[in-house]
Amino acid sequence: MNPEVQTLLARQSPAVAETAWRAVGLILELYPDAVVTVDGGDIGFGSGTGYRGLVFVLSPHTSWVTLGLANGATLPDPSGLLQGKGKVHRHVKLHTPSDVDRPALRAVMGEALARQA
Repeated sequence: MNPEVQTLLARQSPAVAETAWRAVGLILELYPDAVVTVDGGDIGFGSGTGYRGLVFVLSPHTSWVTLGLANGATLPDPSGLLQGKGKVHRHVKLHTPSDVDRPALRAVMGEALARQA
């Protein structure tokens, strides 16, 4: 794993770090070829190091982790997980590690990846 990711998550509370690591695991399970970058307090997963190929962004906060989905505004979301009102991106707030295990989250992430191909 990218040492910058380890450093960033080591600075978080144990609960936030556990949730973030669970999310990292899911992202890399679904997107094993992702290029992982750290920019400030965000962890990006994409086809390259720039914004253009970005698919997912993890942002640890004080009490939760935000999982951003590039082009999430166009994704089907029958479970209503996606939040945000922007024209392009959406996000999901992950409050506990078990939030990462939701089948609806896996489905919307899979759709985001399918649209990148």
